[in-house]
Amino acid sequence: MQGMLDLEALRRLVREGEIDTVLVCFPDLQGRLLGKRVAADYYLEQVHEETHACDYLLAADIDMEPVPGYKAASWEKGYGDFVIKPDGATLRRVPWLEGTALVMADVCDHHGELLPHAPRSVLKRQLARLAERGWKSMKGSELEFYLFDETYKTAHEKDYKNLDHAGWYISDYHIFQTTKEEPIIRAIRLGMEGAGIPVEVSKGEWGPGQEEINFRYCDALAMADNHSIYKNGAKEIAWARDRAITFMAKYRTDLAGSSCHIHSSLWKADGSAALFDGPGGSPEGMPDLFKQYIAGNLALAEEMTYFFAPYINSYKRFQAGSFAPTKAAWSFDNRTAGFRVVGHGKGQRVECRIPGSDCNPYLAFAVMIAAGLHGIDKGLELPPPITGNAYESKEVPDVAHTLRDALSALERSEVLREALGDDVVEHYLHTGRWEQAEFDRRVTDLEVTRLFERI
Repeated sequence: MQGMLDLEALRRLVREGEIDTVLVCFPDLQGRLLGKRVAADYYLEQVHEETHACDYLLAADIDMEPVPGYKAASWEKGYGDFVIKPDGATLRRVPWLEGTALVMADVCDHHGELLPHAPRSVLKRQLARLAERGWKSMKGSELEFYLFDETYKTAHEKDYKNLDHAGWYISDYHIFQTTKEEPIIRAIRLGMEGAGIPVEVSKGEWGPGQEEINFRYCDALAMADNHSIYKNGAKEIAWARDRAITFMAKYRTDLAGSSCHIHSSLWKADGSAALFDGPGGSPEGMPDLFKQYIAGNLALAEEMTYFFAPYINSYKRFQAGSFAPTKAAWSFDNRTAGFRVVGHGKGQRVECRIPGSDCNPYLAFAVMIAAGLHGIDKGLELPPPITGNAYESKEVPDVAHTLRDALSALERSEVLREALGDDVVEHYLHTGRWEQAEFDRRVTDLEVTRLFERI
């Protein structure tokens, strides 16, 4: 695949002076890339086996504040190191950065065992459960974002208000609007192709300056890696051209939110579909495995929501009539439902529309797999598909309305505790509770505007 490297190819490029730096990266609790810039010669000599970093990096909030109260890392434990072990299968060129390659890494303890709470480890545990049955998970994640005619610095100086959008009216799917944005979007598409992330399409979205780039589906771990590399790379490419991008789930009250629609299927080792081998189009034409997989996701929808919507802001996106789902229902090609069955034959799959573009893909993928396996193992019965406007339905449950609701549901989830591990669930509950507490103690602009003079 274009852009992908092995150690021998890297050695050759280093000798020829084309690569001098290797980014050794791992996803943090938020799904962002953390790591080190390593001299390429030193990477080849030693770091391709392992390097080290402080364990607070998986016990910190989005502001990089060390959060007290984690079991895995704390001041009391001295904030020691953990081991970062590069995954050679992910080594690739980064064409938008001069002389640079990138490799994703697992986070391990000093015995070489995966740290259970590291996002890549959480997903790998669920993939191992699938592998025991001879299955693998195929995923495709579709990320939406807003593009601005601003730099990140000017956006900050404006206090993120009254920003100049790359568009100024609603132009969903409009080719003329995407032509205006093409210098940046084309650079992102070509950059991702050059980094071994095959692009399918890009398109304009509903909001002014809102865009989406879709990538070829692949196995779940590779897709999660691609997802995180893309988010980081898109911001770097925009930054280098004096533009800014946001992946906030709800950037502005009066504009559309940004989603991360996740398409899922299970395949057998021989490359055949494990779930979706029937004609589809009706529940009667769906294999039992397919129906049970969806039923499991419906059953755990509320318990999974924290991993789809990890911030206070995430829940502002769940608005009726906004194309963001508010109901844990399933459908055939109905965008008002939280789960939508699309495609046909080998390409038939289920799309989860609940996550926002702020989700951590490793965690979102992991809980969807765990929920699907729950449905299969318990032989859960799939309720009838919803038809018409799901937003107005009184017969199906809502998705969690707030971060507090989602955390409460996760806390009492026996299924996810068993699938992910108690310590892992407690680690992320602590993360979510800290996020809630940080918001609760802050005075917002809305409070000042409404209360300063009027009370």
